[in-house]
Amino acid sequence: MTQVNPIRPARRIPGTVLFDGAQARKGYALNRMCFSFNDADHRSAFRADEEAYMHRFGLDEQQKQAIRRRDVLGLLDAGGNIYYLAKFAGILGLDVQDLGAAQTGMSKEAFKAMLVRQNEQPDTLED
Repeated sequence: MTQVNPIRPARRIPGTVLFDGAQARKGYALNRMCFSFNDADHRSAFRADEEAYMHRFGLDEQQKQAIRRRDVLGLLDAGGNIYYLAKFAGILGLDVQDLGAAQTGMSKEAFKAMLVRQNEQPDTLED
């Protein structure tokens, strides 16, 4: 009989919000709203009246404030999942590299250069 290894606790990375079950529950309304942006009519409705659209999805005040400020880090802290937040970023004309730059406090050019450097180095992370 094969034994199952216990799950190791997640490593903490300073300044990084771990998207776990608690964050998923916290961000459910926000992520549901961002997922709705797959539909052009929903994107138009958001642009026409952001406040009403946020109310429709039941965002809490922390989530609303982060949306109003276009604060990516605040959205992550409010339970946002980066894959759903990318839908919101698209409305703003941003791409995933813009989001990565915002998360790290870098310019987009510096963030892209860092990705290239990391891609050129061998993986040295240990389990």
